[in-house]
Amino acid sequence: MKNVVPEAKEALNRFKMQAASEVGVNLKQGYNGDLTSKEAGSVGGQMVKNMIKSYEESMK
Repeated sequence: MKNVVPEAKEALNRFKMQAASEVGVNLKQGYNGDLTSKEAGSVGGQMVKNMIKSYEESMK
């Protein structure tokens, strides 16, 4: 996946690592192709949940 804003790559990586930690998935730096679909989906789902929460809070 190509980032629209290359400078955001590190922030997105930290965001992904934080979401993984919140759902108990141990991500490594670099390749994580050994994750199960359930684990990868949990990380992605947590990222979306956090984005929605952040957006809702910004509307207050």
